[in-house]
Amino acid sequence: NILFKILEEEKPDYLTVAFDVHAPTFRHRMFEAYKGTRKPVTEEFRQQVPLMKEMLTAMGVAIVEKEGYEADDLLGTLAFRAERAGMEVSVVSGDRDLLQLATDHIRIRIPKTKKTGTEIENYYAADVKERYLVTPKEFIDVKALMGDTSDNIPGVPGIGEKTATALIAEYKSIEAVHAHADFVKPPRAGKNIVEYWEQAVMSKELATIVTDVPIENDFSAARLERIEALYTEEAYLLCKRLEFKNLLARFSVDAPKNDVQDHFQRITSQEKAQTVFAKAMGKPAAFRFLFGKRELLGMALAFGETELYMFQTGDELDAAYLQTQMMSLLRKLSQTEAAGEDGEPLSCLSACDLKAQLRALDLWEAEGETGWETYQKMRSCFFDTAIAAYLLNPLKGSYPYEDIAKDYLGLMVPSKADLFGKKALDEIMKEDVQKAVTWSCYEAYVTWKAQPVLQQALRKKKMEALFREIEMPLVFVLSDMEKEGISIDADALKEYGRQLSVSIEALEEKIYKEADETFNINSPKQLGAVLFEKMKLPNGKKTKTGYSTSAEVLEKLAPDHPIVSDILEYRQLTKLKSTYADGLANFIDDTGKIHTTFHQTITATGRLSSTDPNLQNIPIRIELGKLIRKVFHPMKGCVFVDSDYSQIELRILAHMAQDEQLIEAFRQKQDIHRTTASQVFHVPFEEVTPLQRRNAKAVNFGIVYGISAFGLSQDLNISRKEAQEYIDRYFETYPKIKEFLERTVQEAKETGAITTMYGRLRPIPELSSGNFMQKQFGERVAMNSPIQGTAADIIKIAMIRVHDRLLRENLRSRLILQVHDELLIETAEEEKEKVIRLLEEEMQDAAELSVELEVGTACGSNWYEAH
Repeated sequence: NILFKILEEEKPDYLTVAFDVHAPTFRHRMFEAYKGTRKPVTEEFRQQVPLMKEMLTAMGVAIVEKEGYEADDLLGTLAFRAERAGMEVSVVSGDRDLLQLATDHIRIRIPKTKKTGTEIENYYAADVKERYLVTPKEFIDVKALMGDTSDNIPGVPGIGEKTATALIAEYKSIEAVHAHADFVKPPRAGKNIVEYWEQAVMSKELATIVTDVPIENDFSAARLERIEALYTEEAYLLCKRLEFKNLLARFSVDAPKNDVQDHFQRITSQEKAQTVFAKAMGKPAAFRFLFGKRELLGMALAFGETELYMFQTGDELDAAYLQTQMMSLLRKLSQTEAAGEDGEPLSCLSACDLKAQLRALDLWEAEGETGWETYQKMRSCFFDTAIAAYLLNPLKGSYPYEDIAKDYLGLMVPSKADLFGKKALDEIMKEDVQKAVTWSCYEAYVTWKAQPVLQQALRKKKMEALFREIEMPLVFVLSDMEKEGISIDADALKEYGRQLSVSIEALEEKIYKEADETFNINSPKQLGAVLFEKMKLPNGKKTKTGYSTSAEVLEKLAPDHPIVSDILEYRQLTKLKSTYADGLANFIDDTGKIHTTFHQTITATGRLSSTDPNLQNIPIRIELGKLIRKVFHPMKGCVFVDSDYSQIELRILAHMAQDEQLIEAFRQKQDIHRTTASQVFHVPFEEVTPLQRRNAKAVNFGIVYGISAFGLSQDLNISRKEAQEYIDRYFETYPKIKEFLERTVQEAKETGAITTMYGRLRPIPELSSGNFMQKQFGERVAMNSPIQGTAADIIKIAMIRVHDRLLRENLRSRLILQVHDELLIETAEEEKEKVIRLLEEEMQDAAELSVELEVGTACGSNWYEAH
């Protein structure tokens, strides 16, 4: 980026990049300890050097290197040759040693990265003299006297930068200093330069950049006709491969074309479409619907290396026809009995992000047992490449077709953004339909070709059952939940917002009164000044922008300072208002419902998340936050039935650790936190105080998350020593848990990942980090992920079981929401008792553990009542 910035500014005629060669130079032969104090180049950096050269070569940039010399020598040689040829020269480097090259025509440019961005210091000869009080040539002599710890140049003992600069400013060279040694001040410097004269001479030679290296150099080979010439197709493909996504915007080259693109076909008539669908019948295929803002604009279909089609809806081809044909393909595939050697169906319909495609398909068509069997068969025919890629690498965060092509097929293909920029599909279809053809056909082709590769990779990682039995059925569950949505009382939401406003205004007035002034409570700078300067509250942490007013800082002050408690409450209420009271109103559709989007491929642990709006962050800890649930209500003739797992992560921990004490406590249906308090604090069960129970609860859940003594001390506001005693006593009480956690961390260090009960892999690269904090974080992740990941798998299994049973038994009730360990069903009133029983049975039977899964169920006319 720095290079491009300079090139755009200077628009040079020539460009050359110099590299060091991994071999001793003449300086090492002169002084064996030269650069001997430097740490070895890290392996990570060493691996990048060939890639740098590959990128420069792809851009047509001249590269120069020579054994026995450093890159600085090559830069110096080229700079002086260019100057002699009458050119103006810029030398770009982060190394100030190059300042010795500065002349009236050679400018040294030193990039400095700061918080505000990269700034470039520029030095001609006069600038060096002004800044360092010596000329560029004299700069070498300064270094000869003072030495250089980074290069391990010895210099003259007892002479530092200040003395060296003063001596050379006066005498101009080390030779002159040596000649006037008797007159040099301080006298010790004169004495040392005589005593260490040979070392000073050697240091000067080591510090001097060679400007006559015997290299062939043809300036025409370094010619840069125009900056745009750097952005070649070869460099574009390399940027794509290396995922330099920000750099891609600089390229104006057409998206790279593969041979497969010659087979992309656009179909606009029903007659031609009929022929294609007839050929596709019974074959493995991949598809992609093209959704516009208001209507279905078309569909892409791939079922062979040359069978790649985009169907465009219009006067001769309507959307309903495409949907009908896709259902026909699906029915045919579901009736195909042929299977591979491993028993998996040979024929399947693949999609990248299948859930989004299901908006155009309705698999649940019939009633009764026959309808259920047909639905199950059709559902088993699908394969989602994005979910497969997510299971194989859950840390990536997004799994578009172009990344799947690169990672699993070795293909570089254009992304949707490459082809469309920021334009919407509706716009592209009108302006340049061929781009829509290219994008959709590439996605269908990559999806079709990657499916068997991904399936094989899942099999190798032993995650095929996880994929087939949990993740793929869940796609259909989530699709149905999104379609159903949840009703909201818009008037109640408005009233909730009004109540919040009243409370916020009252708090504002109270805070202003306590502070004895009005100020912007939302401004950390103003708030910090009021709390720590005016009111003199303790423990103020000053930063560059003012005092820190983070929640962590304020929570420690809150118990002793009412104004701080009020500020924290104010923050909670303003967030509730903006996020929920105001925010949710923007998502209510014409039917009075909100349709959140559930994501399966975001979290590394396997937990689901939701957006637009995020319904998984609905507050539950403060009463005013809980009240937001009152605005969510069932449809007419229905009630809400809500069930959630009780302490599922602790139950999983008991099972995975096989700790008899904890297992027995659960089997006896004891209050687990009171039991832990009794054991840890050595008091009878009946005499455990509320505070002891609360502390034990913090330890119970803290252990699950790999909490440290420091973390627990912060949570409970106790000393670190006391917190460590709690943890030690906990492990004495439940010794198998300590063994399990230590074993899990050790296995994660050996394999680089953890595995849940259901085979889900969670890589933990932090465990191999050289950074202590990163490694500690990795250890906490290793402790928690098997438990949290298994809990995520179990709730997914429960969702599938509940959803499917509601369909199978032809009930009107529908699963509409999942929030962590909680399921919400919109239940027909006449089905209430049946649904309560069904929900509890399916959630409790979702997993077989050493302890029973316990479920709490409630009903109500709104979500608040049902929770």
